[in-house]
Amino acid sequence: MSAIHAAHVRQPPPTPQNDPKAGRALSTRLDHRNPLVFDTHELGRRPGALQRLSRSVEAPANLGVEGVIGVPEGSPVEIDLRLESVMEGVLVTGTARASAEGECVRCLEPVELELDVDFQEMFSYPDSDDRGRSRAAADDEAEDDEDMIPLEDGMFDLEPVLRDAVVLALPMQPVCREDCAGLCSECGTNLNENPDHHHEAVDIRWAALQGLAGSLGTDEKDNMSGKASDGDVRSAAEKQEK
Repeated sequence: MSAIHAAHVRQPPPTPQNDPKAGRALSTRLDHRNPLVFDTHELGRRPGALQRLSRSVEAPANLGVEGVIGVPEGSPVEIDLRLESVMEGVLVTGTARASAEGECVRCLEPVELELDVDFQEMFSYPDSDDRGRSRAAADDEAEDDEDMIPLEDGMFDLEPVLRDAVVLALPMQPVCREDCAGLCSECGTNLNENPDHHHEAVDIRWAALQGLAGSLGTDEKDNMSGKASDGDVRSAAEKQEK
């Protein structure tokens, strides 16, 4: 519903049930018990206020590139955060460390990768800046705010930010080593373990002629065998006449 249309709709009087401000804390989608949800109330919306946090959490599901490489669900992720209160909201700068597991795209052997990723995200105040000014007071400011994630009851969920940072840091085609030789395309032998492995190369342009030559050789042998049999029959007949 547009703002113009909403102005003509009669709104019920504010009550604890329908007052947006009164119900914000109750309707928040974030759970403070989630280890990836952080509370910013200690900053007090005081520009320049700082807070540092360190936390070890279990990796959420699908943290990585699905089917290629990622951080196993439940494995430890070490997070260090720096929360800074600014006019527009809370600027979060952090580092995450974890171990990723996957499969080499060349030889299909297991791959392990230590991750140390940096990230930064602005979480904006939902209604106004620290001076009480509407965040959509100017068109250009409104466009800038579209890139910000709003705080919910003073809390933010780090999981989407962490997920983006990890995915960008992971290789799309992981290899066990830079010079991995991969697998034999004909039989699947691991060429890292058998570097001298090879197959006799046959030029397909000569394959038909080789087959024809083999066929002709067989026919000649049959003919020679047939001639010898005829000679034996004649020799036997001559002996009988004598």
